[in-house]
Amino acid sequence: MTKVYPTPITSVVVSPPKSSAASKNPVVFTVWKKSLLFNYDGFPVFDSNGNLVFRVDNYVTGGNGEIVLMDAFGRSVVTIGRKRISLSDTWQVHDGETTLVPRFSVTKHMNIFNTKSLAYVCKEGSSKNNDTRIPMYEIDGSYAQRCCIVYDDMRRNVAEIRSKEAKGGTVALGVDVFRLVMQPSIDPAVAMALIVVLDQMFGSSRRVF
Repeated sequence: MTKVYPTPITSVVVSPPKSSAASKNPVVFTVWKKSLLFNYDGFPVFDSNGNLVFRVDNYVTGGNGEIVLMDAFGRSVVTIGRKRISLSDTWQVHDGETTLVPRFSVTKHMNIFNTKSLAYVCKEGSSKNNDTRIPMYEIDGSYAQRCCIVYDDMRRNVAEIRSKEAKGGTVALGVDVFRLVMQPSIDPAVAMALIVVLDQMFGSSRRVF
């Protein structure tokens, strides 16, 4: 049986790498659409050494609709929830467990004349009525085929979702195992949050988080 990650999961894991202008090498994670808990939905995320970096687990089916991205020790990194009063399919991402002020929002792209664009990401403004949205990223491609590119506001490639092959590159591991390739300019927690949202918008998730 092909291994999803190169080495056994270690119980001692360092914090997720932060973006650094001094580093020019992309960071590559392996994302597995399978909860570490039996019969639950989720995403364990591994670094290139097979260490667990992030995880999402659906602990309570039919809960409050919020998804928590955790680090390897179970500490909340961001909380993701669908915007309740919105005409569009919009999801908001908050730091930690707070849901008061969103860090950014992700909105499904509905323009039928631009079929390559999946979603756009905006930072919430600081105006009193909170209606200012500052463009951050645009996501193009096909999440169903695990082939997506995240562009920043200057149209630079900052992250990619790619299919993953078994060792030797001859056998694809399927859509439930894929790579997340990140440039130093994007926070890995942000990139992983985008994957969770894309899975809610375009994946086979039952939306029970």
